[in-house]
Order: sequence, then structure tokens, then C-alpha cells
Amino acid sequence: MNLRNFWLLLAIAGAVAPWYYLIGYFAENPISLTAFFAAAAVNDVGKALSADLLVSSLVFWIFIYSRRPAGPAPWPFILINLFIGLSCALPAYLWAASRQPDAVTA
Repeated sequence: MNLRNFWLLLAIAGAVAPWYYLIGYFAENPISLTAFFAAAAVNDVGKALSADLLVSSLVFWIFIYSRRPAGPAPWPFILINLFIGLSCALPAYLWAASRQPDAVTA
């Protein structure tokens, strides 16, 4: 398996894994952003993971904007990051960037 196909496989896994748990959460709880974020911050471990994800997402956004002239358009990957997760957006971006001739992720 080449690296490009591996990025695609990781993007799919990065979409399925978090949503598996989110679907279970929303099946048992009403859809409420307030309740969702309260559940994510129920203890220090949840807060640490949330903080790590927020910082990592910000770094990812800055990185894809810095690569804008040579890389893929950033907005689809920001939307993927917001609505699916960084675990899908990052490998999806690397997959898309690997199609470009000057890609550093080939």
C-alpha cells in the first residue's frame, strides 16, 4: 500500500471512529451544544483532551493556510475538521496534497 492510499484509509477511519461514539452519545442524549461541551469537560482528562484537540486544530488550520498557494484549498478541510474531526481532516488533507507534484507528503 502506498502512502497516498494509507492517508485515505486513515481519513476514513478518522471519520468512522469518532462518529461511532458520537452517534451513541446523541442516541442517549438530546442534541445540545451546551450539554455536549459540559460532558467533554466533566473532568481534567476530558478538559486536557479537548484543549489538545483545540490547539492541534488551530495548528492544522495555520499550516494549511500557509500552504495555500501550493496545497489544496483549505476551506473543505476546515469544514471536515469542524463537522467530523481532526482525525479525518488531517489525513484527508495529506491525501489531497499528495496529488500535487510538489507535495511534501508523497
